[in-house]
Amino acid sequence: MSKLSSNAIHDPQAFDERLRNVPQAPGVYLWKDANGKILYVGKSKSLRERMRSYFGAPRGLSGKTRRLVAQIADFDYILTTTELEALVLEMNLIKQHRPKYNVLLKDDKSYPYIKITLQETWPRIFTTRKVLDDGARYFGPFASAGSVRATLKLLNKLFHFRPPFDCSDVKFERHRKAGKPCMYYDIRRCLGPCVPGLTSVEEYRKAISDACLFLEGKSEQILRELRHKMQQAADTLEFERAAYLRDQIAALEKVLERQRVLKTGATDQDVIAFAREDGSAVVQVFFVRGGKLIGAEPFTLEGTDDTDSRELITQFLTQFYDSAASIPSDIVLAEHPEEAEIIERWLEQKGGHRVSITVPRRGEKKQLLDLAARNAAQKLDELRLKWLNTSQRAIGALTELQQLLDLPGLPHRIECYDISNTQGTHTVGAMVVFVGGAPRKSDYRRFKIKTVAGANDVAALQEVLRRRFRRAQQAQGELVAIAHAGDAHQPPPDLADASDPAALADPRAEGQEVDERWAELPDLIIVDGGKPQANAAQAVLDELGFGHLPVVGAAKGPNRDRFDLQLPGAPAPIVLPRSSTALHLVQQIDEEAHRFAISYHRNLRGKATFASPLAEIPGIGPKRKQALLKRFGSLDAMRQASVEELAAVPGMTHRAAEELKRLL
Repeated sequence: MSKLSSNAIHDPQAFDERLRNVPQAPGVYLWKDANGKILYVGKSKSLRERMRSYFGAPRGLSGKTRRLVAQIADFDYILTTTELEALVLEMNLIKQHRPKYNVLLKDDKSYPYIKITLQETWPRIFTTRKVLDDGARYFGPFASAGSVRATLKLLNKLFHFRPPFDCSDVKFERHRKAGKPCMYYDIRRCLGPCVPGLTSVEEYRKAISDACLFLEGKSEQILRELRHKMQQAADTLEFERAAYLRDQIAALEKVLERQRVLKTGATDQDVIAFAREDGSAVVQVFFVRGGKLIGAEPFTLEGTDDTDSRELITQFLTQFYDSAASIPSDIVLAEHPEEAEIIERWLEQKGGHRVSITVPRRGEKKQLLDLAARNAAQKLDELRLKWLNTSQRAIGALTELQQLLDLPGLPHRIECYDISNTQGTHTVGAMVVFVGGAPRKSDYRRFKIKTVAGANDVAALQEVLRRRFRRAQQAQGELVAIAHAGDAHQPPPDLADASDPAALADPRAEGQEVDERWAELPDLIIVDGGKPQANAAQAVLDELGFGHLPVVGAAKGPNRDRFDLQLPGAPAPIVLPRSSTALHLVQQIDEEAHRFAISYHRNLRGKATFASPLAEIPGIGPKRKQALLKRFGSLDAMRQASVEELAAVPGMTHRAAEELKRLL
């Protein structure tokens, strides 16, 4: 019998029997805790042997693995035909479940890419976070949006395509209709495709093609063509064009001089090195194309405590290249990953060409690898300093808040509420959550006010708080009868108007799903406003049995140059001095709540004012409405358009256009 030292296993004998029956075959295994949550996903060419190894002598396990084993209560496994299938399945399961004990590429779903819309007549180049099979070309991923913006700015300076941040289709069509280009044409940052006659489709698409070649590292080809065109322009006495091309060549040569890193061969390779310390790890990737360094991106890893270096490299390679837009023929590493041959076969399948993993010991590649390692170490130091400073500032601010408000402990979880409306219409509420001084956006919530008419922020705030803490009661299974059930001015609970007292006591009795996250209570509640808001919030908390939770109002000073904290029932507010660390934290929380509330309010208001008139017109469905808004941009533009222009919109008919024109 295995040494099942895990405290979470309910029946060790039955668990061990299941382990004995696991096949000696390739596949993927999933360790789970007592609640069925996946703790770790792994793969092996021999599942039984690998899974039983977790329950051997504890001294042979790393600290991270011992912590994992202590939480294991159950497992699943999936058989595969080959080790390569197991690798792909493991990768997909890690991406889907993001288990706590796996090495994870931080925020891998949100990395930005450069997108080139080759399928369009006048292609655009811009940033995106989704890679679609839509005929466009993608480059990336990049570690941050800042690096993408810098790359796009450089590309636009060199090749003069449509400005990546300021040329929407609506603006493009507006200038085409006016027959006049925008300022980017005047400052030589755009060829002016919006105005017929300024450039041809062939010339513009050549600029886009050159941008692609530049991102591929094939800049020498671009230079040869530009020099040839400059000579032709000079020979035909087109000196202004020749000077324009000369400046473009000089700018490109200046960039290439900074990029050139390899003296031998026009090779395509990714050079990957990592640095790690105290459970943190940063991977630095150098993108070398055609012997030139075209990009360098640092990526942060999570869950690297006590992880073997070879496993760390393996997990990074599979997660990074699963979403990479392209794979080079050569990947340079400091050491071989686990099952290097399987990784190579998988990369070859994804890239459609031969891929080799090399570990240089000397020469130019080793020097480049050492440079990448130094960059990774530098980035790790920067991140650790940033994390340390952020943590210290947060603890200082929370400690000051605790002292100012006489709280029993540090306010680890803070919830802040704000109300937004326009003259009493489209009133909404917002709840933002800060944990440890940092925003936890997954816990943000927004509320559409249902029972308050007109501009009454205090009543709207009370509705939001009642709904939030009714949900807390539901999640805790402690929902009690409503004391104000006969009061028409109070909102109903957030159940589906349950009339059965049993359903009110336990919403699960009606088969309703309850979000358990509502059960997590704040250590401090901040409401935007002064004494009226603070007193109203306290009244709701007392009413629902949460009066023990601290609540405070955050009000800007008379000249909006400070923040005052107003305790319920207190005669005067607490004025936070400018040097206060608590001031900066409260200001950050309050502004985030305001931003979240007003963005939701604007969204509702925009839908009501922009879409409703179209929705009420017979014959204008969602597709026609979307096409009309895309073509004209606003209702005013539609009013000014002729029936023929309206009928020319895809999906419209002449009859529908006439009816739309009549009603607008």
